[in-house]
Amino acid sequence: MEQRDDVISFDAPIPGMSLTHELGARPWQSPPQYASVEEALDYYIPRLQATEVSEQIIDVLEMGVPVTNLADTMQTAGVLEGKHSIDVGMLITPVLIELIMLIGDAAKIDYTSGLEKDKRIRSSSVDAAVAKFKAEAKENKDEEEEVPAENMEEMPEERTGGLMSRSK
Repeated sequence: MEQRDDVISFDAPIPGMSLTHELGARPWQSPPQYASVEEALDYYIPRLQATEVSEQIIDVLEMGVPVTNLADTMQTAGVLEGKHSIDVGMLITPVLIELIMLIGDAAKIDYTSGLEKDKRIRSSSVDAAVAKFKAEAKENKDEEEEVPAENMEEMPEERTGGLMSRSK
């Protein structure tokens, strides 16, 4: 019998099925393997110094991936694997950035740190939107200055109560 392409398959997972696992069934829902910054760095530093990992890091840096993106990806993967918590990951990220930059410097490659303002990364549409916003702000400021003070209405009396207080 021939199978038709327009037939809906009922073997697919149910929408929301990934949200039905028991609490603690995922690695990031359990207590982390490394609870402190020192323990997490003791996990990462030897791995980054391994020849195979260093070569992979150099390859990724040569592709133009910023160091900050690589370090953030590494620490996020550690959180998802249950190695450490999110807050420990955020605290070790600067150290990972420095280690990756050290590997890049030792290999004498030109890499992008991701910490500098790189004109190539910003798109021209972002620059155009910023220029348009500045022009509109300048026009609005010029219009406000043109209104003479004698034509301005007097400000109403200031109320002393809060937002929900009764009017007099």
